[in-house]
Amino acid sequence: MTDGLTGYDALALGKLIENGEVKPTELLEITIQRIERVNPKLNAVIHKMYDQAREIAEKEPTHGLFGGVPFLLKDLLAEYQGSPFHEGSRAVKGYISKIDTELVKRHKAAGLIVVGKTNAPEFGLLPTTEPALYGATVNPWNPSLTAGGSSGGSAAAVAAGIVPMAHGNDGGGSIRIPASCCGIFGLKPTRGRNPLGPLFGDLGSGLVHEHAVTHTVKDSAALLDATSGPDLGDPYYAPPKERPYLEEVTREVGRLKIGLLTSIPEGWHDQTQLHPDCESAVKDAAQLCQSLGHIIEEISPDQLAHPNLAVTFGQVFSCWTGHVIAYWEKELGRKIKQDELEPVTWASYQAGLKRTGADYLVALEELQRFSRKIAHWYNEGSYDLLLSPTMRIPPTKVGAFQPTPDDPMKWLEVTNSFVAFTRIQNMTGQPAMSIPLFWNDDNIPIGVQFAGRFGDEATLFLLAAQLEQARPWADRKPPIHCSNPEI
Repeated sequence: MTDGLTGYDALALGKLIENGEVKPTELLEITIQRIERVNPKLNAVIHKMYDQAREIAEKEPTHGLFGGVPFLLKDLLAEYQGSPFHEGSRAVKGYISKIDTELVKRHKAAGLIVVGKTNAPEFGLLPTTEPALYGATVNPWNPSLTAGGSSGGSAAAVAAGIVPMAHGNDGGGSIRIPASCCGIFGLKPTRGRNPLGPLFGDLGSGLVHEHAVTHTVKDSAALLDATSGPDLGDPYYAPPKERPYLEEVTREVGRLKIGLLTSIPEGWHDQTQLHPDCESAVKDAAQLCQSLGHIIEEISPDQLAHPNLAVTFGQVFSCWTGHVIAYWEKELGRKIKQDELEPVTWASYQAGLKRTGADYLVALEELQRFSRKIAHWYNEGSYDLLLSPTMRIPPTKVGAFQPTPDDPMKWLEVTNSFVAFTRIQNMTGQPAMSIPLFWNDDNIPIGVQFAGRFGDEATLFLLAAQLEQARPWADRKPPIHCSNPEI
């Protein structure tokens, strides 16, 4: 059996509730049925919060554009008081959140009802979702493939139609990569646009950003309207928006100048060539933009090259891993042992411990210099956006990241291919989005990335809405989908 609401996005569901056409309790039960029926094939939802959700749906009046709409929370960073919070780690298993973080407070204020939590890799360190604690989340388009990460549980759930949108966060591509793998929309906002408080001022000196994966562009825009804005004491402040983002998706798009990358600049990765599917996807997107009247200018990758950029990012990232372990040791009141962590986490942790505070600050300063270079490139060339593949390669097989005795660093090689383009905007703080415009011959989505100027989500939403209208992706459903009566 399937329900009759699988084609509705979150805004449409909120309107149905507002008009009295469906009750929050009815919509919640439909969502729970979807989880129970589809999740066993995906392993996307790991904590079921049905009782809490039912109590809210029955007692609280609906409010906001998303009043009464079910929502999934990624089990990383964003905490919901009284619910399990494990961040994909055996070391943290059994922990119960003591507070609602500011972002979750804003989710609730928007009327969203959290019905469960989604799978994530240990501490969000890998761009695949295969934690030893909960097992792999698989791709709804082909269960032998990864759903991406670290927001892979959320992306798989949205792609499979369980919910129209779900929480995600991004420290090197963790919203955009799973969006690309699963054929949905994923936007990483500008640094400081969404809050990380009250527990954190920043993470990795501004590498980590919060938002969501969605099926439609307007859901992403409306949710960012609901959650964005500075929190008291925030160390970063994103430039104020000119108007609500939801208005941007209905405005006429002017003629944009878009720089096109079809190979990887030196220093971003140890390889410069793209997989043929990723090259085809980005060239196809460029042709589509050109047909809509935009100026496409293929740029030399030398313009954006920076020696050892990937290595420098890795230095900062490994120090951040050390911070994560230190945070949890303080919170748990004990030392975390090696056998409680996955080999990749332990290796990153040990690498971070070998770096001094001076090493960290020198690496961070290098990323900041690169950020200035990117900002000047946009200004000097009068570019509105940079178009690139989201990933260097298509989604890999589940298990491809696992180190082996013969190749203990295998995970790093595959990781670098996944994040070659996406981690750039975590360094610079720019907004960027992955859009599902292309499927390869195996019917696997291959996303493309558009990166905007710092603070300019508006242009991204403008273009995304135009592309969504020009080449709709809503009707493309994976084999594992709640509308499939055979599941």
